[in-house]
Amino acid sequence: MTETADDRLIVALDLPDAHAGLTLAGRLGDSVSFYKIGLGMLTGGGLALARELKDEHGKRIFLDMKLFDIGATVEAAVRGLARFDLDFLTVHGDPHVVRAARAGAAGSDMKILAVTILTSLDREDLDNAMIRAGAVGDLVSERAARAFEAGADGVIASPAEAAAIRALPEAAGRLIVTPGVRPAGSDPGDQKRIATPEAAIAAGADHVVVGRPIWQAADPAAAARSIRDALTRP
Repeated sequence: MTETADDRLIVALDLPDAHAGLTLAGRLGDSVSFYKIGLGMLTGGGLALARELKDEHGKRIFLDMKLFDIGATVEAAVRGLARFDLDFLTVHGDPHVVRAARAGAAGSDMKILAVTILTSLDREDLDNAMIRAGAVGDLVSERAARAFEAGADGVIASPAEAAAIRALPEAAGRLIVTPGVRPAGSDPGDQKRIATPEAAIAAGADHVVVGRPIWQAADPAAAARSIRDALTRP
């Protein structure tokens, strides 16, 4: 009997290279339908892995590049990436970056997701980066609203901010994707603003991104199924 994956779960392939990513995808099989490939794998065959998982295995792909540059450069980069028939691509949430990315993605089905504030950062980190004063949640909501106004199809934000973003008028019909998600009892690792997968969905997220709790598990497919089951639990 073939399993039914839940594409609200995106598994982060934060692994050294494409071979390791493909091996894990093979172990996960039909329990996972959506994968995130990030910057850490870019020089390890990440784009080739994205194409293989998409074209040969029918998986959905989220390319997490967090692009940031002048508008012309972002537009050119996104136009090139759009040729790979990817599902999601991240850029920084600055309005000029989002507008350029939307222009680069024109004519494709690739969704542009804007990064608000990284889930590994807290107020002390923002102070050190000379980001203006204010509660992290308030800054995330403001950045999300501006990104939506600039044309973002969705945003990346921690589960702690999902409900506030979902309540924004600008968020109607837009996606919220939440990293910083850990099943109950998991090690938070380097994440500082976290929640369980089911709590993130309940708060308004459309997709949750989970990496280490799945690929470090003795049985990654069982770990993925456990999260999938939690997402469907009443």
